[in-house]
Order: sequence, then C-alpha cells, then structure tokens
Amino acid sequence: GVVASDAMATIQLTDQYVEIHDGEMVQLTNTDFAIETVSGSVINRAPYKATVDAADLEKGMYPYYMLKEIDEQPAVLRRIVQQYQNSAGELEIPNELKQAVQAVDRIHIVACGTSYHAGWLGKHFLEKMAGIPTEVHIASEFSYNPPLITGNPLFVFISQSGETADSRQVLVKIKEWGYPTLTITNVQGSTLSREADHTLLLHAGPEIAVASTKAYTAQISVLAILAATLSEENDFALIHELGIVANAMDSIIAEKEQIAELAEAYLTDKRSAFYIGRGLDYYVSMEAALKLKEISYVQTEGFAAGELKHGTIALIEEGTPVIALITQAENASHTRGNIEEVRSRGAHTCVCVMEGLQQESDQLVLPAVHPMLTPLLAVVPTQLLAYYATLQRGFDVDKPRNLAKSVTVE
Repeated sequence: GVVASDAMATIQLTDQYVEIHDGEMVQLTNTDFAIETVSGSVINRAPYKATVDAADLEKGMYPYYMLKEIDEQPAVLRRIVQQYQNSAGELEIPNELKQAVQAVDRIHIVACGTSYHAGWLGKHFLEKMAGIPTEVHIASEFSYNPPLITGNPLFVFISQSGETADSRQVLVKIKEWGYPTLTITNVQGSTLSREADHTLLLHAGPEIAVASTKAYTAQISVLAILAATLSEENDFALIHELGIVANAMDSIIAEKEQIAELAEAYLTDKRSAFYIGRGLDYYVSMEAALKLKEISYVQTEGFAAGELKHGTIALIEEGTPVIALITQAENASHTRGNIEEVRSRGAHTCVCVMEGLQQESDQLVLPAVHPMLTPLLAVVPTQLLAYYATLQRGFDVDKPRNLAKSVTVE
C-alpha cells in the first residue's frame, strides 16, 4: 500500500486509487488498508482508476521531459479542439456548466504560479469575448484576505494537478459560502475536480517536468473555448484559428536551434534579465519570467513595458538582457519606445515580434495568428529560451532545486 498526495506520483506503481476525505484515518499495511472516521465508523469506498497512457510517462528519445512537453503543445492544442467539438463540428461545453455561467454576473479566477498567469489571459477572454467582468486572485492571498464579493459570482479554479493546496483551501471556503465552482485541471478525479461543481479537463496528458509548459498553453486554450462558447456573437472561428496557432507552434519548435543560439547570446553568464510587453504580451512576460527563473535561476522579472520607467529602469546596466514581446498592433509602437529607453541605458535587447509588426533589426519573428491568441504562440520561444539557458548552465531542467511538481502543502 502507498499513500500519496498526487496520483501522478505513484502512477507507475498502480492505476487504482482510493480517495481519503478530510477527518478520516487510514490504517495501512503492505497488503491491505482500512478507512475510519475520527469517531471510529468504518468507511467502505470503491477505488477509482487513473487513466494514463504508459507511453506518455516515457521520455523516449528526449533528454528531458520539458523538451518533450514543449514539443507536444501543437498536438495538445489539436486534441483539445477535438475534445470540445460536438457532432456538428462546433465548440461546446457541458450544457449544465453553460447555464451556470450564464446565470452569473462576475467571475473570480483563483490560481497559483503558472496557472495564475493563465488566469490573466482567461480574464481577457471572458471579458472581451463573453462580456463577463472577471477578477484574478492568487490563491494563497485570497485565503487570508478575501475580496469583497457581491452579486452572483462563479469561482474558477485553475490547477494543472488539481491537488494544489492553496487553491483547495479557497475552494473549501467558497463551497461554505454557497457559490458555484468550476475547476479547470489536467487530472480527472483530482481533489479540486471532485470537490467543485463543474470540471473542464485540459487533455494535455501527464506533465512530468516541474516547469509547466503544455499545461499552460492547454489552460489558455480551454479558457478561450469557455469564453467563446459563452459569447453571443463569436466574432471569429476559434476552431480554425486554433488550428493556425498549432501549425505556427510547429514551425517555431522546428527552429529550436535559432532559439538555442539566442539563449547563448543573451543569457550566458547573466545573473538577471527582464521580459517586457503590454496587454496580452505583459501577461506572457510574467509567465516567461517564471519559466526562466525557476529552472535556470536567472533572476527574472516580467514587466508591463510602460512601468519600467516608473522605477525599475534603475536596475538596467550595461549588458542587462531585456526581452521584449510585441504581438499587438495597437501597442507595438509604445513598446518599441520602451525598448529604446532600456537600450539607451545599456540593455542588451532581444525583440520577439509577430509577423506584420517586425522591423529589420528584430531577433525573432513569429508567424501571424489571430491577435487574441498570440499568447499561445509567443510563450513557446520563451519556454525554449528557459530550457536552453538551463542546459547551458548544466542544471537539471526537469527538477529545479527547492521545487515540487504538485504543491500539496499550504
């Protein structure tokens, strides 16, 4: 018998799991187990089966899981579209969930880390496509400093593992308050999925590397699908546009060597770095910075480009890497102005730009995709930059120090 806080931790030993609820005790031997309440009542609970393809747990020819998972992103995107299509070829979410969301006047997204960054894109989609005011909260902050909640809200919990302790603490509180809940997760049968009213699955397959890549792009995709299915006038064909993104991802992944060269040129022997962008590019900058710092240990910040001059530009010195993301036509010229501001103070600038907005001196040009979906594409080179910067430093890409894949303690 084995006790684990996350089924994925022991999936190579068994696919049969019995859940343990709060306030229960377990007696475990090497051949049997018994569950009782604190008062001594015996509980008989049937196991559930964790369905994971064993082939997904192998690295195959890849040196690290992270690289495998980056490469899987186009296929994951296509799988998500397939899973959320109905027989008429239209995107669809369960009708019970759709009705529940249509009854609310505000959405609160609760998440941690990478999932929190995906939540900011969820806010953008839900407000712009579905017209629902949306707030984004760090789970550990919400627990002890909840905001003023009014009206008829829905709470959306985003978690790769579905076992995130900080988010679950909020979920328990929200259930006590009687508000409807939705979990967006990669793991069917996980705690956050079982305990919420509704679940949308990511269908990303097991993610083994500690640094999340394909789960992040899967979260963005599912959030976009959720928003689009709630939109009364869906002004673009999301299935078609997501297909274009998947193809564009393929083309970036095929040019890995170019990104490896950029990592060497910009990040070798650097102690700190910045990502900057505006709007959607700012949200991606936050995630890009997290990827780089959590595995390569380069102190990295993701900044709203216009905010640098309000204090942080003081940190720019000769050779400081500043990587700028430009995918939105409406703010491209403003971000270019910020690039000049840091360059004039000695920054070593690298520009990652959407096709159609590029200038001759830009380092990386991304294939053109729908402006609303650029985060799915823009994040991929930043994942690869983090990967190669870590390789060049000789660190373990999949197992960065001090971190765990599932954060199951508060």
